[in-house]
Amino acid sequence: MASSRKLVIVESPTKARTIRGYLGDDFEIEASVGHIRDLPQPSELPADMKKGPYGKFAVDVEGDFDPYYVVDSDKKKKVAELKRALKESDELYLATDEDREGEAIAWHLLDVLKPKVPVKRMVFHEITREAITRALENTREVDERLVDAQETRRILDRLVGYEVSPLLWRKVKPGISAGRVQSVATRLVVERERERMAFRAASYWDVRGTFTGGPAEDRGEFVAKLVNLDGKKVASGRDFGDDGRLKAAAEKSGAVHLDEATATDVATALEKTESRVVSMETKPYTRRPAAPFTTSTLQQEASRKLRMSSRETMRTAQGLYENGFITYMRTDSPALSSQAVSAARGQAAELYGSDYVADKPRTYGKAKGAQEAHEAIRPAGDSFRTPAQVASSLVGAQFKLYELIWKRTVASQMADARGSTATVRLGADPVLADGRSARAELTASGTVITFRGFLAAYEEGRDADRYESGQGKDDTRLPVVSEGDAVETNEVAPEGHETTPPPRFTEASLVKALEERGIGRPSTYAATISVITDRGYVDRRGQALVPTWLAFSVVRLLEENLPRLVDYDFTAEMEGDLDRIAAGEEERVGWLTRFYRGDEGSDRPGLRNLVADLGDIDARAANSIDIGDGLTLRVGRYGPYIEGPGEEGKPARRASVPDDVAPDEMTPELARELLEKQADDGRELGTDPETGHTIIAKNGRFGPYVTEVLPEAEEEGPKKGKKKSAKPKPRTASLLKSMQLETVDLEQALRLLSLPRVVGTDPDGVEITAQNGRYGPYLKRGTDSRSLETEDQIFDITLEEALALYAQPKRGRGATARPPLRELGEDPTSGKPVVVKDGRFGPYVTDGATNATLRKDDDVDTITPERGFDLLAEKRAKGPAKKPASTKKSTSRSTTKRSTAKKG
Repeated sequence: MASSRKLVIVESPTKARTIRGYLGDDFEIEASVGHIRDLPQPSELPADMKKGPYGKFAVDVEGDFDPYYVVDSDKKKKVAELKRALKESDELYLATDEDREGEAIAWHLLDVLKPKVPVKRMVFHEITREAITRALENTREVDERLVDAQETRRILDRLVGYEVSPLLWRKVKPGISAGRVQSVATRLVVERERERMAFRAASYWDVRGTFTGGPAEDRGEFVAKLVNLDGKKVASGRDFGDDGRLKAAAEKSGAVHLDEATATDVATALEKTESRVVSMETKPYTRRPAAPFTTSTLQQEASRKLRMSSRETMRTAQGLYENGFITYMRTDSPALSSQAVSAARGQAAELYGSDYVADKPRTYGKAKGAQEAHEAIRPAGDSFRTPAQVASSLVGAQFKLYELIWKRTVASQMADARGSTATVRLGADPVLADGRSARAELTASGTVITFRGFLAAYEEGRDADRYESGQGKDDTRLPVVSEGDAVETNEVAPEGHETTPPPRFTEASLVKALEERGIGRPSTYAATISVITDRGYVDRRGQALVPTWLAFSVVRLLEENLPRLVDYDFTAEMEGDLDRIAAGEEERVGWLTRFYRGDEGSDRPGLRNLVADLGDIDARAANSIDIGDGLTLRVGRYGPYIEGPGEEGKPARRASVPDDVAPDEMTPELARELLEKQADDGRELGTDPETGHTIIAKNGRFGPYVTEVLPEAEEEGPKKGKKKSAKPKPRTASLLKSMQLETVDLEQALRLLSLPRVVGTDPDGVEITAQNGRYGPYLKRGTDSRSLETEDQIFDITLEEALALYAQPKRGRGATARPPLRELGEDPTSGKPVVVKDGRFGPYVTDGATNATLRKDDDVDTITPERGFDLLAEKRAKGPAKKPASTKKSTSRSTTKRSTAKKG
């Protein structure tokens, strides 16, 4: 009797390859390569649907919010392949990821493939032989509640994005977007920058001394800080508000704000005064290990410790999961299975000793609202592989991330770190310069770790603290002293400080802030941060996220006109509602109806009414930020600029804002400096003798340049039936790197405006020109260009020298091919060797037949073979470039409602 043929469908080719090694010959493993269908753009709808209820969103907003799905154009070939494989199979296993996204992919496959054979939903948290075997024995049906929740989320994001984004296009800038989570995340970053802009630094002083004390056999040196003067607390950075003044509580308590003179006086007097121990207090110290990783905490730690972006972290983790090294990387739960607890405890005992293992297994409960998956991110398997055991299989970022996950998991089952914290308080009665005797108290504290426990394996990172003082660090040992003991004064000195503004968000701290507020899902944070970066709302300065002026305009417009959509609590409530839909406690259609159309009797109108009732928004006001002193920053179509009043009888002055100026650095002083540096009329250099036009030099957004001033054309209306002639454009040329705006002269300017310079013609009569471009000086002959070594060559290179340069093999895309940057091995699909090459549009992977460009976060030096194979598989799945669509009606249309499709 012939054995049955089983088809297993997963999302990615890497996952398919890994699973294939654990299943027998009766199983055929195929990858859908992500989602196979989605909501189309409204312009892609069939003609008969564009004027109906689906026309605006591809969702029936007048009925029950039924979505209209189509198979993506680049997935039609893949769907055809899956249908052919299904015809030859007796069973279908849908083995997509176990979260909402994976459940939705499984449902879409079910609805499109319409199988006539038994269908089983197969889920697993890790890709190991044991896990796959257990999953085959415990299949289930597609969870309609999870699909409901994911579909509601997709429809909600379409409604918000398509209703609000056009408003931003009209009032701020074309091509930008709004989103349910991205707009709130942008607001968080902008609000932090506003705090920094409003911040006023406060200067304050403190006094620190170095003392020696303790019995003769164990004397030690320590640092103490002045904390009280005449019974009143000495103000520190925490006591000042962001306005530069003492906080009300500190002022009410009579806190002493030391200035330089007073601090110096006290320090000088203390050096001459004996100090004695007022008290010595010692307390036991214990510290518990952090919980195993969730999606959010993994992104935070990878950012702090490995300097990886959220997107890079998730992509790297995905590769580790699909290759069987870690468990599923999208999870809200820090819980570990009993097998994982046993594996972690056993490994801790083996590597560090039984004393380093917690007395009993540690359990970590789910976070509030946790829905995704059921276990923390940990090394895969019922027993863990150490970093040393995987070092030959993993390189670069994958190895570092695996090591981080392994350390955190093992440490979570280890014993507490133990030690003691000591605080010594000193007292002295210094006589100040005015002859007055004062009472001074100083303190020193330190923690001594006597048993490292879990710290032997792992210590959790921290975000920057604006009030860190450097005191209280671990392993700071104080000498043993007793009350009344005199200590030796070595040195006492005043120290000046300035309060610091709130730190900007990093990816780690932004992820933490979003999670703490219950906004979005941790599994989507990487995509959210990528969106606000790609849309131009956020720039990066090292690890810091700096909002752009464009973000200020977008956030202001939303705050003033659609405040609910950027309200933190409202957005968190929506997330809770989506969780209730997933749990079956909320009905999808009713919730979407209330959100979009509104609820009668409620003071909350629906999104449709909110947008419709906005009226006329003053775009100029939305794009203006008051800088002070009558100066305004405006966000224009071509970037931000400063606008200030002109001289009497003249128009307002304007100056572009350089890209490297952060919003909190834009002061009235800097704004005036930019206006003076870039006056609208520029610096007049003289008159072009050939044209009679005035030549000026000025600063632009992309640097200094020279241009000509064309005379105003005579006003003459266009004749009937004829088009108005295009306005002539002035000649313009960027300054060479060797030139300065302040010193460039007329002769140099005219040489620049004469470019491109004709060098001559080659033997075939093709003209050769020399010119200055974005990437430096170069020659051009037809479509063939060659770089020049210096800017001077633009003006003095001869035809003979140019022909000699063209006679040489071209560097780059020339006659001699460059060797590959990396070799990745043999592709499992094509069987051909895969290499990384450098192309015209950047590095790419190729097997000689298929090319796939590396993505933004792919690094040439660390890209793994599996990642390269996946990129090629994705490219193959898209098939050849599509020809323009015909006018025939699409055969991929499926208006089947969800309730009907589920029956299949």
